[in-house]
Amino acid sequence: MSPAGLLYPDDSSIKNLHAKLTQAAQDLNTPDHHLRKLLDRPGRFFDFSIGIDGFLMDFSRQRLDKNALALLREAQVLSSALEKFRAMTQGEIVNPTENRAALHTAARGSGTSPLLFKEIDVKQQMQQVNKKIGQFCQSVHDGKICSASGKPFTQAVVIGIGGSYLGCEFVYQALADSDRIMDLLFLPNVDIDNFARVIEAIDKETTLWIVISKSYTTTETMANLNQVSTWLKDQGIRPEDHMVTITAKGSPGDDPDTPVLESFYMFDFIGGRYSVSSAVGGLPLSLALGYDVFQRFLDGCRIMDTHVLESLPENNIALTAALISIWNTLYMGYPAQAIIPYASRLARLSPHVQQLYMESLGKSVSPEGQILSQPAGTIIFGEPGTNAQHSFFQLVHQGRAFPIDFIGVKSPGYSGLQAMSKGVSNHQELWANLLAQAGALALGRSSEDPARNFDGNRPSTIITIDNLKPENVGMLLSFYEARTVLEGFILGVNPFDQFGVELGKVMAGDIRKEMAAKNQDPSYTFACKSQTDNFYLDLLFR
Repeated sequence: MSPAGLLYPDDSSIKNLHAKLTQAAQDLNTPDHHLRKLLDRPGRFFDFSIGIDGFLMDFSRQRLDKNALALLREAQVLSSALEKFRAMTQGEIVNPTENRAALHTAARGSGTSPLLFKEIDVKQQMQQVNKKIGQFCQSVHDGKICSASGKPFTQAVVIGIGGSYLGCEFVYQALADSDRIMDLLFLPNVDIDNFARVIEAIDKETTLWIVISKSYTTTETMANLNQVSTWLKDQGIRPEDHMVTITAKGSPGDDPDTPVLESFYMFDFIGGRYSVSSAVGGLPLSLALGYDVFQRFLDGCRIMDTHVLESLPENNIALTAALISIWNTLYMGYPAQAIIPYASRLARLSPHVQQLYMESLGKSVSPEGQILSQPAGTIIFGEPGTNAQHSFFQLVHQGRAFPIDFIGVKSPGYSGLQAMSKGVSNHQELWANLLAQAGALALGRSSEDPARNFDGNRPSTIITIDNLKPENVGMLLSFYEARTVLEGFILGVNPFDQFGVELGKVMAGDIRKEMAAKNQDPSYTFACKSQTDNFYLDLLFR
């Protein structure tokens, strides 16, 4: 397969396509192509929307026409993006800088057919881990595995950072309704106040601690683990009686000399930001919501995976979303993208996709090390509607424009009594706002008063799911994963490494040594390379 990509064009075909796309963008920046005009074209909605059962993506309000969309689909062909995606799901090395496969889709694979990677049946290995998760969670729920006091566990706290908690937290909040079995809390930040909030919210005698770290060396996670262990001992509780680990086989977290209640394995071929459907999400979500709920979530992931693999390019939801993102970033020049779910239970979707996308695609070199024509990726942020409307939508409508994913849920999770206000229910009011915002951004409104004039022509996509059942949340998660991976392949970057997070860690290690020396000897004089760092350390230790 060719390594070609839009940001690393290694042949004339892609260079010519880039020129055509640039011209198409210029053509669309004319009054005749304002979204008011585009939306008036017959069949616009049907030509610019794609759906499968339970999931619809309406991109009719994107600043696209059929010519631009056809050119973008050529980019998919020239970069072999779908072929690379299929190769990824079959265990080929798609992370060349770390010589790894990327088999997060295999974590939700079903059936008995093997999936071999380095002579290991990956699917069987992960199914074994899932079986162990199911058995462990059932024993916890039945009270067979209980706390040191003999009381059943009623809460669990995840100790992990980045991909070790963000996706899991999103899914938990999306699915956690009145039927949850255990409360789930998260301790990601090394800030001691994060720890303080957690211990204020739990019952120390009935809390299970879940430590998630592949290497079991992540600095923040190990600092929080040490803090929790010290606190438990101070409370008269042995940490090993209240702790489980999710880690790589043979890591310090999988050491028989440091026993815990149980260890569950992570694998090198699943990166942290893609790990929600592995044990990283599986154990916490199964404890909190039930193993059957986790399995239904995996079913939803699998539905979207299958759609991406088997649908024609013109009907492929994730591929089309990736192409639109590339169009908006490279050719329309938008500086960011917002994700606005009109569902409070999806509040943590934006932070999860923020890490998923920006850690995957924030690159400046190709997988082979060649400098890209420009840095890849864009800024992702978001907040639930209608909260966002009263936060940053002034800029959305009259400041610098950027595209938005509006996400709507047809049926709310709450089915109890709903009051009527101005003739509509709260859920109907929510939808009225979602549709109004997308329409207002596209159409705008003319006024002789410049302060009240809205130019419109601001792009957005509306994504709808039927409800917040596990299957639909699984589809939503898998959609954003596939979209991110496909965009990386089309751009010509490796969406699976993350060396950009390393430099700060190395420098923090040097500063940490200075602090440790001062803790050991109060008379020690700081000797950082930076005078600024020495200033702040002096300030901290006064």
